[in-house]
Amino acid sequence: LDDDKDQSYVLWGVSQLCLSRTIFPLADFHKKEIRQFAFDKGYAELAKKSESYEICFVPDNDYRGFLRRRVKGLEDNVKGGTFVNKSGEVLGQHEGYPFYTIGQRRGLGVATGEPLYVTEIIAAENKVVLGSEAELKRNGMYVGKVNMIKYAEMPDGMEALTTIRYNDPGAMSRIYNDGGRLKVEFYTKVRAIAPGQSAVFYEGDDVIGGGLIQESFEI
Repeated sequence: LDDDKDQSYVLWGVSQLCLSRTIFPLADFHKKEIRQFAFDKGYAELAKKSESYEICFVPDNDYRGFLRRRVKGLEDNVKGGTFVNKSGEVLGQHEGYPFYTIGQRRGLGVATGEPLYVTEIIAAENKVVLGSEAELKRNGMYVGKVNMIKYAEMPDGMEALTTIRYNDPGAMSRIYNDGGRLKVEFYTKVRAIAPGQSAVFYEGDDVIGGGLIQESFEI
């Protein structure tokens, strides 16, 4: 029942077969009730454990360090990349495209007199595109690897609330089928649409389905 701990965004990929054999024992509780339950059962340390807001399998919250440790030779393979603007003008050098995320502002090391954000990552060319906050906002995207939950297939032209990250309040959109993937057109511009992130579609409290963001665009 706890909106702040709703896990539907990360469960969009569960198949119908698995859902039919899945139970959610905490579904009727709030987080504070579970903490109290743990405390009453003698698990005081667990009950007082602080909240985690980062990647759960990266305990030090340093995903760049995680990549360096897990991918042998990563830094040597991606070093020497360039920061560019939307026109392709080189703005500086960077450490390698895997170490940057869409919407990132800090740690870029590029000064132009105005705040810059990562607006696009061109992995094939090891380029990271920087731009203004306005350039970070788009009103459309394509979504692939779709898994449907509420309906067998997405009703073409359906209106739905679309979320693009965990705890995202979502934005209203119109969704169209597009040759095995979905074309999502937002009614208002959305900030930092990141390829590789999950997009999840809602009808009220119901999850219609979800998929992986492939690319964003301007209508």
